[in-house]
Amino acid sequence: MTSADPLAPALPSPLMEVRDDRFSRHGVRLLLKRDDLIHPELTGNKWRKLVPNIEAARGRALVTFGGAYSNHLRATAAAGRLLGLPTVGVVRGDELAGRPLNPSLAGCAADGMRLHFTDRAAYRRKGEPETLAALLHAAGAEGAYVVPEGGSNAEAVRGCVALGEELAGRAEVVAVACGTGGTLAGLAAGLAPGQRALGVPVLKGGFLAAEVRALQQRAFGARTGDWALEERFHFGGYARTTPELDAFAVDFENRHGVPVERLYVAKLLYALTALAEEGAFPRGTAVAAVITGRPFPDSTF
Repeated sequence: MTSADPLAPALPSPLMEVRDDRFSRHGVRLLLKRDDLIHPELTGNKWRKLVPNIEAARGRALVTFGGAYSNHLRATAAAGRLLGLPTVGVVRGDELAGRPLNPSLAGCAADGMRLHFTDRAAYRRKGEPETLAALLHAAGAEGAYVVPEGGSNAEAVRGCVALGEELAGRAEVVAVACGTGGTLAGLAAGLAPGQRALGVPVLKGGFLAAEVRALQQRAFGARTGDWALEERFHFGGYARTTPELDAFAVDFENRHGVPVERLYVAKLLYALTALAEEGAFPRGTAVAAVITGRPFPDSTF
């Protein structure tokens, strides 16, 4: 990417230490990896995962998948507008087709993304070649480059290796919120020996470990790096929050002046605070939290 490129990033993203007594009283240092500052519109892991796929698309239209509040759909639509590439979003839930668009989907449409709503049963089977072909046909996107849900594929995983490399030797534990697992898969591969990656899934179901292993297999040929998942902090599932989580996020913003995106980042920071209080990190540990995004200005999250 050249400086004239509309997707040119500010890399490496800053690493800042914050003083938080909930960590310091346990002898733990909290660092924030500000990937939310990489690009004004494609923040954090969305930039790291999308750009390798855009390069692989070689100018073709992009088609991708997501739910009604998908940050990935928003980022893909923004990239299409910035680059002049057509984009198609296949949205989970055909019942949404006749309703007013929520702020997230309205933002996609404003950026030029053509939305195609599909039933949830077909959406669940989109990994099957015949179902995928039918979905692409129905969306009028047969010739488009397919970016998977959440942007996680081998190209994206290899793109996220640089995140681990930027943090090599900077913290004993590097933690990231996980949706589809691509960022964790690449991050873990880029860390130095002796560091470990911790993923905090924002969806419930216990399926993510297998997904991360499969992504690493496709990207590197084997499981790579020292990584684990902490699955207790999904707060009911994707796009779900609670008053407790929202109060935590507001408090963190007030303490540290960092905007806290609710669907991923708030759950990550809450998890790390709880783990520190539980004594999960030995004294002297530096924990780096990857801030993968920021709140959309027009979003309720």
